Amino acid sequence: MEADEVSIREQNFHSQVREYTICFLLFAVLYIVSYFIITRYKRKADEQEDEDAIVNRISLFLSTFTLAVSAGAVLLLPFSIISNEILLSFPQNYYIQWLNGSLIHGLWNLASLFSNLCLFVLMPFAFFFLESEGFAGLKKGIRARILETLVMLILLALLILGIVWVASALIDNDAASMESLYDLWEFYLPYLYSCISLMGCLLLLLCTPVGLSRMFTVMGQLLVKPTILEDLDEQMYIITLEEEAIQRKLNGISSTLENQTVELERELEKVKCKKTNLERRKKASAWERNLVYPAVMILLLIETSISVLLVAFNILYLLVDETAMPKGSGGPGIGNASLSTFGFVGAALEIILIFYLMVSSVVGFYSLRFFENFIPRKDDTTMTKIIGNCVSILVLSSALPVMSRTLGITRFDLLGDFGRFNWLGNFYIVLSYNLLFAIMTTLCLVRKFTSAVREELLKALGICKSGHTKKD
Repeated sequence: MEADEVSIREQNFHSQVREYTICFLLFAVLYIVSYFIITRYKRKADEQEDEDAIVNRISLFLSTFTLAVSAGAVLLLPFSIISNEILLSFPQNYYIQWLNGSLIHGLWNLASLFSNLCLFVLMPFAFFFLESEGFAGLKKGIRARILETLVMLILLALLILGIVWVASALIDNDAASMESLYDLWEFYLPYLYSCISLMGCLLLLLCTPVGLSRMFTVMGQLLVKPTILEDLDEQMYIITLEEEAIQRKLNGISSTLENQTVELERELEKVKCKKTNLERRKKASAWERNLVYPAVMILLLIETSISVLLVAFNILYLLVDETAMPKGSGGPGIGNASLSTFGFVGAALEIILIFYLMVSSVVGFYSLRFFENFIPRKDDTTMTKIIGNCVSILVLSSALPVMSRTLGITRFDLLGDFGRFNWLGNFYIVLSYNLLFAIMTTLCLVRKFTSAVREELLKALGICKSGHTKKD
């Protein structure tokens, strides 16, 4: 018996070591990729060898860690879905024994833990540390800035905990809830993260429909459009004349007229950009113009239509079946049954839709007027803006698994703290969320396609908006 117990302990120890090693390797890869992404956009002027350089470097490492956690949160649900299908297809395969339910649950718990750590500790510390100068009367230096940052963090924590205490007391004012208010770890942090998750899902509800309609414009800018009723040589000739005219104006303007010079330089940059796009369209092959662009647009339309249809079906399921709720639906467990009707193909479709929704939400986020200034620029993004972008991406990515399950994109149950949010058990909140998503996405698509068709028709007929229009 003792030998069996020792053997079981050794197996458990080796299993835990293997799981931690796999988690570390996965996170290391994400961290390296995140570091290259951030350094690509970080302003090079910030790289100086002084006190500010040290502060910037620490903030850079913390921002990279946060972005890596965000990437892990995005990959969490797709990795779990594909792992479930692999375990179901090869249950006895020796080479995938490391892929088990314990590893998946551990990844979900680590994603939740690191998301809380980044959102409530690391990112506020990075921001306050970057903006700190040290208290008046103290010797300037790194220690003074760290002291000021810690004081600001304590004050911020007290402010947030006070707000949560008052809000929870107003919402549920019974004796049990009042006693739980004094439990920091078991009540405060889960409740606070539940509120943050709800805010992230509401932000996704706002960004994703806008991004789904905006994706057609973004892909249209990246791909070469078919040349229908267009003379590219004539457009190239006109744009060349405009460029030469602006260049002559710049050469003839006195250096004292700075305002006119700046405006003309901006116009010249726009003209050069248009000229570059026209040159790219002229050099593109026939199959790239006439096959790739329509195929990509049709693919985007199909993915968007499937997403809306899945949400519509989920609304019906919510009305007739309680197990459609994202909270409290006990699943069969990882590797025991396929969660998709179409098996591996359905799981692959779910993964594609989840990534598509995430990309669309990011595109929609940066398309909103309020967040336009957040758009990072290559080699010209300050650390403060990088921190803001990392926090925004973290909120969106942490809410992505919750949104995907709430909308019925996947039937994979939320694991760890992701499935314990209080609002996920509220039928009216979940149903309203699905209805709003379906309605907003449909309205955005209808508005997008009607305006695009109208503009293309007017352009094809040679009618300008400001010009003469046909009478009814």
